[in-house]
Amino acid sequence: MRVLHLAAEIYPLVKTGGLADVVAALPAALAARGLDTRVLVPGMPGILSGVVGLKRVVRIGPAFGAAIITLRLGRLPDSGVPVYVIDAPFLYRRDGSPYLGPDGRDWNDNHRRFALLGWIAAHLASGELDRNWRPDVVHAHDWHAGLAPAYIAQNPALNTATVFTIHNLAFRGLFPLDHHNDLGLLISGADQSALEFHGQLSFMKAALVHAKRVNAVSPTYAQEICLPEFGWGLDGLLRDRGSDLSGILNGVDYLVWNPQTDPALAKNYDHDDLRGKDACKAKLQSELGFARRAKAPLFAVVSRLTAQKGMDLILGALPAILAEGGQLVVIGSGEAEIEAAYRAAAAEYPENVSVHLGYDDAFSHRIMAGADVLLVPSRFEPCGLTQLYALRYGTLPLVRRVGGLADTVIDATPESLQAGTANGFVFVDANSRALAARIADACALYRDGTAWRLVQNRGMLQDYSWADSAVRYEALYRSI
Repeated sequence: MRVLHLAAEIYPLVKTGGLADVVAALPAALAARGLDTRVLVPGMPGILSGVVGLKRVVRIGPAFGAAIITLRLGRLPDSGVPVYVIDAPFLYRRDGSPYLGPDGRDWNDNHRRFALLGWIAAHLASGELDRNWRPDVVHAHDWHAGLAPAYIAQNPALNTATVFTIHNLAFRGLFPLDHHNDLGLLISGADQSALEFHGQLSFMKAALVHAKRVNAVSPTYAQEICLPEFGWGLDGLLRDRGSDLSGILNGVDYLVWNPQTDPALAKNYDHDDLRGKDACKAKLQSELGFARRAKAPLFAVVSRLTAQKGMDLILGALPAILAEGGQLVVIGSGEAEIEAAYRAAAAEYPENVSVHLGYDDAFSHRIMAGADVLLVPSRFEPCGLTQLYALRYGTLPLVRRVGGLADTVIDATPESLQAGTANGFVFVDANSRALAARIADACALYRDGTAWRLVQNRGMLQDYSWADSAVRYEALYRSI
């Protein structure tokens, strides 16, 4: 079976979030099962410089505002998975974020930049672009790739199976409706209703209507997005998809996230010997300018700094961390007001709060190894990967019971502690008071070293590798 994955980013070449991790790991896991998998990505600078052995497949005439478009084929540097790169300099050769200009606003031609991704996928499916390879399944990831199922469905000669994965329904890929003129889309009658969302063109809706199967990145999130609270106006459409909608939990690439082998750590360790984790904590405290107090609970945030991620809730609960003698390290970027609030907290409590705006992959690994508790108080969370990384590193996740967080973190209640199933802490109400209460509970358990080690051990032994998820995706492909 030949499967083409398409997405706007891929680890380690271009990454703004968990989407990149998934697009790098899932095709490799499927290839390990014997599927012929390839990836299609836009030719951002980091991708053009990072893909190995790029060779031209075909040159395509002017389209989507680009005079020159060249489809190239190479291999990913780590896994060796074949990857098509759309080399369209006018659209993609831009530094910084793949989505935003230097002013922090969306590029005004994003509709062309990401429609081209779907258009190329459809023409690969038709056999026009690569005479040596044609996919049986086109698997599009998130709104950037959302027009691929639409282009394929609007060609009556194509019967290519299409799968669309929702990584975050909040980002619906909205553009002025008249932009369809730039994109070669049919938009009249039933076609318009399949693409139009409250007077705008929606890449997300186009995928939800046209893909043969739709899946979300966790079972609980697949249920939540059928409700008005989490559906972003698309819940009715998702309910109508019925059994065509499912949830498959994301996995972790343990070749990248493994404290036994992680080159970023001061000292490697495993569940049998956590002395290395203690050394990582001491080194991190020193790096942050904190007092090296082994018994001070060290809380961490590795996240986009947005209200969706509940970052304002942590600010409200900061007094609870400080009252317990705790320390807090934050890495991420996001909404300007939240960033400013974290900078202010770090300035007010420099010995206990450290904030690093931006993203540093190696530093995030050091934080994951050195921290005691990872805070993930999201208002909604399609899957979440950081809590899975934290489990493997013996850092207990403290999360809100939503989406994939609910599917992966088992609350440390008296019953679950007795049964030996607890692996973290969970709260329900989206407010700082509820979060602060669980912070206090986490600190109480932390002071019981034996109980804490048992919960750590439980989390570190859990297997969230891609192997199980790949089996489920293969079954999904074969069903269509």
